[in-house]
Amino acid sequence: MARGWFLRRRPAGVPEASDFELRDLPQTPLAAEMVRVRNRWLSVDPYVRGRMNDTSRGPNPEMDGPAVGIVIESMAPKLPVGALVRHRLGWRDEAVGAAATFEPLSDLGLPEILFLGPLGSSGMTGYFGLLEVAKIKAGDRLFVSSAAGAVGSVVVQVARDRGAHVIASAGGAEKCRFLKEIGADVVIDRLAPGSMTDKLREAAPEGIDAFFDNVGGDHLEAAINAARLNARFALCGMIARYNDEAPLLLSDPMRIISARIRIQGFAVGDFAGRKAEFETDMAAMLKRGAVVAKDTLFEGLEAMPEAFIGLFTGHNAGKAIVQV
Repeated sequence: MARGWFLRRRPAGVPEASDFELRDLPQTPLAAEMVRVRNRWLSVDPYVRGRMNDTSRGPNPEMDGPAVGIVIESMAPKLPVGALVRHRLGWRDEAVGAAATFEPLSDLGLPEILFLGPLGSSGMTGYFGLLEVAKIKAGDRLFVSSAAGAVGSVVVQVARDRGAHVIASAGGAEKCRFLKEIGADVVIDRLAPGSMTDKLREAAPEGIDAFFDNVGGDHLEAAINAARLNARFALCGMIARYNDEAPLLLSDPMRIISARIRIQGFAVGDFAGRKAEFETDMAAMLKRGAVVAKDTLFEGLEAMPEAFIGLFTGHNAGKAIVQV
């Protein structure tokens, strides 16, 4: 019997294990152009926290997210049994749907798990956010928040490969060591005493030319205070707000005007039509070692809530993935 995770109740603040419930899934027969997929790797992503507040999905919606699996039954000639696919019916051990729901993995000669990390949406987010939104170039001073995470660690490595000077923030000594290992020039421990504004000022006394933000809050304020003239900000996420309803209040918003800061929010879907271009370049960087994957692996479908909660409690480094 296939199983999947459901939301038992909508969380207040940081989710708890008791907010989730593992249930049996009905055995769905296949109609024409449908496939059944055995999930092998499940992605764990912070954006799912916002979807948990979406009341339009019903009182106890089934959880979902990116996954990689193998076709085990098919009524679709273009997706035969044995095909490896990526899709968005994660948080369960078996996925059933129309063939169009599933994307065959590109034949890049790389392990399938990478299609949820550097070759997945987190890698694509970091890649295009850095190169197309922040417009990074050689010699730029770049600040990356939550830099030890799935997106941030890709940003650090791609920026280093493009010749930027990288200032990266993360929480705790272990994550800070990891950032030095993957090429960050200066690392800020956000858990160390002092304000983020003071810590960034010390780390980047000449200011910053670009900012890739996964956090918001005090990181965004610090970056605004440190911005050089015509700095470019790419706003990817605001994990500081995902479990907090308090508004963000900037102490000196006039800095945005006086420094001519360009601030642009974006989502990976903005670049959906450029996936092939991304995969080709990212695969080349992976093969020559310019980008290395860092995963926090969890074993078994039962581990999904633990892995997800770890995103908000500082447990995970790199990409959090559950092996089913």
